[in-house]
Amino acid sequence: MNTEGSISTDAGMVAARPLRIGDVAPDFVARTTKGEMRLSDFRGRWLLFFSHPADFTPVCTSEFMALAKAVDRFEKLDCALLGLSVDSLYAHLAWLETIQERFGVEIPFPLVEDPSMAVCRAYGMLDQTAQNSATVRASYVIDPVGVIRALVWYPMSVGRSVEELLRLVEALRRSDGNTVMTPEGWTPGCDVVRPVPTTQAAMRKVTGPCWFYDTMPDTDRTR
Repeated sequence: MNTEGSISTDAGMVAARPLRIGDVAPDFVARTTKGEMRLSDFRGRWLLFFSHPADFTPVCTSEFMALAKAVDRFEKLDCALLGLSVDSLYAHLAWLETIQERFGVEIPFPLVEDPSMAVCRAYGMLDQTAQNSATVRASYVIDPVGVIRALVWYPMSVGRSVEELLRLVEALRRSDGNTVMTPEGWTPGCDVVRPVPTTQAAMRKVTGPCWFYDTMPDTDRTR
């Protein structure tokens, strides 16, 4: 676990280097559409923290509506959602109200305002010298102790797959503790992979066709 992903100064949060898997997610306090929140308020459960380039834009609108419709599925994974852009709180409120009025979709998760771009820069969503809000579509899966477990970045022109984000959270939860790993395209109920043996004796105990690719049925339904 690395705690050196960012530092705080009186002028705001700045990134010491790009954040990586295994870093502690930089904490912050900010206004959101659900009131003032601190990132560490979400400790104790999984969190999908994601940025979008701007309110009142088509791709972002499609993402937010899809995420809103999937909230119950994230909840079943004990995973909260938290959005962010550099738009003001009032722009956020107006955009979410417009989505509800025009499309009948209520956005139930909080949306952080970051007009100073401090949080965006601390997380590497914006270049340190950027003067506008041209953020990437960054997504961070943060575990219950506040550690970044996965990072997914999309360009401004390409919307994220909510199904893949759900699959990612599910796979992280299933493989947590390293007792098993999840192969390509894994979904709940599919075979999982045993960790590669680290001794010759353990290698010889493998009963499958190949010692470095040893699958088994996934019988764990507790996660």
